[in-house]
Amino acid sequence: MLNPKRAFLACFLLFVPGCFGQRTTILLDGVWNIDDSVSATERPTRFTHHVPVPGLAHSAEPGFSDVDLFDSREHIVNQVANGMLPRSALVNHTGVSHQKRNYFWYQRTIDVQPEKAAVAVLKINKAQFGAAVWVNGQLVGEHLPCFTAALFDVTGALRPGSNEILIRIGAHPGVLPSNVSAGTDFEKVRWTPGIYDDVSLLLSGNPVIETVQVAPHISPDTGITVQTKLKNYGVSAARFELKQQVHGWKQSSVEAKASLRGSLAPGEEKIVNQTLAIPRARLWSPETPDLYVLESSTGADSATTRFGVREFRFDTATRRAYLNGKPIFMRGSNITLHRLFEDPLSGTLPWNDEWVRKVLGVIPKQMHWNSLRFCIGPVPEHWLQVADETGLLIQNEYFVWVGGGWFGKDYQPHLDNNELIGELKEWMRDNWNHPSVVIWDANNESTYPDFTTKIIPAVRSLDLSNRPWENSYNPPVGPNDPVEVHPYLFSKLHSFEAQNVEKPRNESSFSMADLQYDSPTRSAEATGHAEIVNEYGWLWLNRNGSPTKLTNDVYPKILGGKNTAEERLKWNAYLLAGLSEFWRAYRLFAGVDHFVYLTGCDPEGYTCDNFRDIRTLELQPHFVDYVGNAFAPLGVYLNFWQPALDASSHQSFTVMMVNDDDSATAGTLSLILEDAQGRTLARREQPFAVPALGQMTTMLDLDVPAVTGQCTLKAVAEPHTGKPSTPTTSRRWVEMVKTQVKQ
Repeated sequence: MLNPKRAFLACFLLFVPGCFGQRTTILLDGVWNIDDSVSATERPTRFTHHVPVPGLAHSAEPGFSDVDLFDSREHIVNQVANGMLPRSALVNHTGVSHQKRNYFWYQRTIDVQPEKAAVAVLKINKAQFGAAVWVNGQLVGEHLPCFTAALFDVTGALRPGSNEILIRIGAHPGVLPSNVSAGTDFEKVRWTPGIYDDVSLLLSGNPVIETVQVAPHISPDTGITVQTKLKNYGVSAARFELKQQVHGWKQSSVEAKASLRGSLAPGEEKIVNQTLAIPRARLWSPETPDLYVLESSTGADSATTRFGVREFRFDTATRRAYLNGKPIFMRGSNITLHRLFEDPLSGTLPWNDEWVRKVLGVIPKQMHWNSLRFCIGPVPEHWLQVADETGLLIQNEYFVWVGGGWFGKDYQPHLDNNELIGELKEWMRDNWNHPSVVIWDANNESTYPDFTTKIIPAVRSLDLSNRPWENSYNPPVGPNDPVEVHPYLFSKLHSFEAQNVEKPRNESSFSMADLQYDSPTRSAEATGHAEIVNEYGWLWLNRNGSPTKLTNDVYPKILGGKNTAEERLKWNAYLLAGLSEFWRAYRLFAGVDHFVYLTGCDPEGYTCDNFRDIRTLELQPHFVDYVGNAFAPLGVYLNFWQPALDASSHQSFTVMMVNDDDSATAGTLSLILEDAQGRTLARREQPFAVPALGQMTTMLDLDVPAVTGQCTLKAVAEPHTGKPSTPTTSRRWVEMVKTQVKQ
């Protein structure tokens, strides 16, 4: 159900008028009535179920059978390609539904006094699959896109007192025209409908503030450019004085203001630009996520817009990301929220404020992450509000994954350029004031030339902040746009043949050296632009430690035939940590984001996350231990991956270090060999010094003692900061062996 804290916060932010007054926003979140139908025109005669808004239809009480059973065309193609379905199962339309319904109908009544306002707009932030609205039995409009806000002029349909609001959504993607983006995901098993973002009623006078875009700039002067779109819905001319002023979030002291006068003819729209200087502005960053509020008023309508003062860009010459003019290395992971939606345990968790704040605030700080990629599917507005407040850098990806000819003639994408351009314009409008959104990501793992030549160029100029665009496997559009790479090295294990899969773990023939793990591979899509490794890992496990559909045949090759869930979870964390250290160590990438931090987990699923309990957000302990170390700002990479180490030998080891902070750091670097009980067998220490945002590589010699058995080799960097600090550790598991010398 709706989280009480969230409901109070939303009402406080939205219902209370801005400093100039005029607009009233009535938040319509809460419990709605719901029922289903086959027909698009015959509404239910009665409503016997209830559902939370925002939320999904699978949370209805009592529940609906088969509520999310739908096989998308991409999923079917994937199953055919993997031999799980015959070629006769292929379809050329959106997909195949396995439920006896096509639509859900949401219904509730509200009391309003519309005669006190000249204009009434119903706003549905996001609903899938498509939304049509009736007010008091009158159809007021339809909005088909699933990932952007729908705005309906309901002025003429409202009446004083009680009003019925009826919203029809598709029960599955198959009800939408094939050119409308319902989401394309080759690995998504179920598709759950619902109104998954806020619903509100906006009451105001003319002219109406349709949109506000705040574009911050920090040079040569600190301030903002404000673009305000006004519309006169009335039948007579409307004069206005557009007043705008800035104050700190949760503060009242005005730091900047501006105004201008004008008029609009009946039905006229006008875009107005103003520039406001903000002397000594506090810049937004992951360390200091300071926020401001812009209050706007036309005299008849008002709007409140929260923003942060920051600039973000990439630079091809240096292959780096820059935040507020300084290099920044992005460290983090991915969230595929629309896959989480299909998780049987997800329920109403994505709309629980405390849960979301732990996902986006507490855990990223614990894991040393400053960035996340919202992958193949937009999130509710509240998620971006929390990301703004916690200081996350968000790569915001639209829900397009159409492959690159992977399945030959079996799959050709259904993309309508004009439709997609219209959806991206709405998507940008909904998100461009969030300082956390630093990258527009047009698509995932797709090769579709029109993104480069037609789609991105058609929308790019709308963003006054000129954010970079990431274009997946297509060529970058702008001269400084980044490129994504997905180096799934561990996928090679499908073809790796273990010598004897019945061997126990410490005798397995697998070694990281089998993956040619000596240097970072360059991507096939390398262009000379800055690169982000925003997917890697691949050794997914379900939350109970069992392999996913993709990794069933892999773990016996790593661990031997007899392995336990605990062993798999520990090895997963160990290898993922080593790979994370590796991608960071060579300083070839502007960002390193592992796949995947939060997603769905299901026996039929292809991937899973690293949680032990999704409801309490308890992570797997090994993941926290190993991967948390791998993402520390002071990074350490022990460049040694041999499975065995000769006893009674003298060895030289390479240790690489990176410093993501903008100040130099120094301390002690230790190379330690420990036995299975954690006792130190050998140790070597030397001082280290890594410059700000720098890297260093050093060699440490070690006299290996005459012992045998399983041991751990560790490189430990302990900074000397003058205050308590946590050392960073890179670990390698080795078998100590005595080499037989031939006579």
